[in-house]
Amino acid sequence: MTTRYKSNVILDYLTTVDHKKIAHLYLFSGLFFFLLAGLEALLIRIQLMVPQNDFVSAGFYNQLLTMHGTTMLFLAATPILFAFMNAIVPLQIGARDVAFPFLNSLGFWLFLFGGLLLNLSWFLGGAPDAGWTSYTTLAMENPNHGTEFYTIGLQISGIGTLISAINFMTTIINMRAPGMTYMRMPLFTWSTFVSSALILFAFPVLTIALLFLTFERLFGTAFFNISLGGNSVVWEHLFWIFGHPEVYLLMLPAFGIFSEVIPAFSSKRLFGYTSMVFATVLIGFVGFMVWAHHMFTTGLGPIANSIFALSTMLIAVPTGIKIFNWLFTMWGGNIRFTAAMLWAVAFIVSFTIGGVTGVMVAVAPADYQFHDSYFVVAHFHYVLVGGVAFAVFSALHFWWPKMFGTMLNETLGKIAFWLFFIGFHLTFFIQHFLGMWGMPRRIFTYLPNQGYELGNLISTVGAIFMTAGTIIILIMIVLAFAKGEKVSNDPWDARAMEWALPSPPPEYNFKQTPLVKGLDPWWIEKQEGRKELTPAEPIQDIHMPNSSILPFFMSLGLFIAGLSIIYKNDMPLGIIGFIVGMIITLLTMFVRSIKDDHGYHIEKSDIENS
Repeated sequence: MTTRYKSNVILDYLTTVDHKKIAHLYLFSGLFFFLLAGLEALLIRIQLMVPQNDFVSAGFYNQLLTMHGTTMLFLAATPILFAFMNAIVPLQIGARDVAFPFLNSLGFWLFLFGGLLLNLSWFLGGAPDAGWTSYTTLAMENPNHGTEFYTIGLQISGIGTLISAINFMTTIINMRAPGMTYMRMPLFTWSTFVSSALILFAFPVLTIALLFLTFERLFGTAFFNISLGGNSVVWEHLFWIFGHPEVYLLMLPAFGIFSEVIPAFSSKRLFGYTSMVFATVLIGFVGFMVWAHHMFTTGLGPIANSIFALSTMLIAVPTGIKIFNWLFTMWGGNIRFTAAMLWAVAFIVSFTIGGVTGVMVAVAPADYQFHDSYFVVAHFHYVLVGGVAFAVFSALHFWWPKMFGTMLNETLGKIAFWLFFIGFHLTFFIQHFLGMWGMPRRIFTYLPNQGYELGNLISTVGAIFMTAGTIIILIMIVLAFAKGEKVSNDPWDARAMEWALPSPPPEYNFKQTPLVKGLDPWWIEKQEGRKELTPAEPIQDIHMPNSSILPFFMSLGLFIAGLSIIYKNDMPLGIIGFIVGMIITLLTMFVRSIKDDHGYHIEKSDIENS
């Protein structure tokens, strides 16, 4: 059977199990949520621009604050990184797809429907308002259904994330090309592997916590309700056992991105590859031992505080190894300051500032002063924006040609970089001082003559600069689709195996499974004068999985069930809707289990003529 192409683009993307098209879905869904979370952040900064501002009400401000953090972490940063993992990791290891293409599609649709359910709360009585951490003393008091939208939406989305992580781990373990040993894997593949392991161990903890809170809200259980004998600090433990590995499962793929970008534009092999691999693994391991540094002020006692303070300081060591290795990679290299490289160099400066302030808040006595002040806000934005957002924009420039076959405009990219970079530091650097001057976080306004006016004004001006940079990036993407410059397979003269393939790659990725000769396999082939990868097999028929609409309907059923159970006491059809949604999900699961689907083959003659 020959290759099958669909003429209907919408149906194609609804049913695709191709990792490259799923990467497109993750990328543009994640960018949509990124814009939504950015808009929420801009409204927050406008409210805080001047004292006693009434731009938004106190209640709406709390909803903005909660949804900004929740959306940016769960629905923007994670899926955009998953987009690059989907697009690049199978190519870097010489695979034709991920291990479980059907589950890859299911993971995306679960993420999307969970995110849509969470954001429906804006239109159905009010969004969650207890902060992105949803501490139970606040979350239990929400009179509307915002907390239920939070717990159920994140559970659906989180199941999709967990499925995807298992998929990536299985793919990397089992589907590497001949010669691709673990110590020849690119750093982005390594960081994807460790990040997926973090998801595997951290997300079930979040799922249990969300399930407890859902039961608390819907059925009146007593896990966290102090008046019924519960303990609200248990929620903090459960949340941060997940929450701090969440930071590293975002940061590690960002580190992997920079470990691909910096060598490519320094025209040098990555310095200290082996130490970078072990630093990545160590960050993942120690990341599970630091959660209680978020809880220094809850009364854990001096012994617990000391242990978690030391483990938090320890994690700075492997992170510092990475910083020095990136600097040594650039040292003596032939550096090309493309837009992708500008984001990478800016990351080193910005993330180092975030790391230094991280060591400061790791000191338990000092944290008693910094805690719940704008110093902490500045710290984690320097880590997450200066790390993850910069990585996303760098990867967007670097891998856009491979994903779409066109080039993003470099001039517009550099303009966007400088606007965003200047705006970022204007916004968040001053917040360190606002925190030390005593400004608490999570307040929706403040009195005049407290010394906060100028700092907040500067911070809001910076947010406007960041908004302008983001708008230019959007324009750049639109122009790339409208009249983008077509590119060759290797426009950057890069090193990893994905750059040996056409841009964009064919649906089967590799005509022949490649033979990996060492670290930076494509660079080795180019040094030997070859224009393609050395094959490890003759050209033969290629087996491909069939497309399927079932993942879409499985996720839709959970969306209907989740939305209905929220209103179980408010409308007669609530329980009926829950039953209907679960029937849709279970029925599609049953169809999948009995369907005899062996996929199809792309014939050898078609491959040879392509």
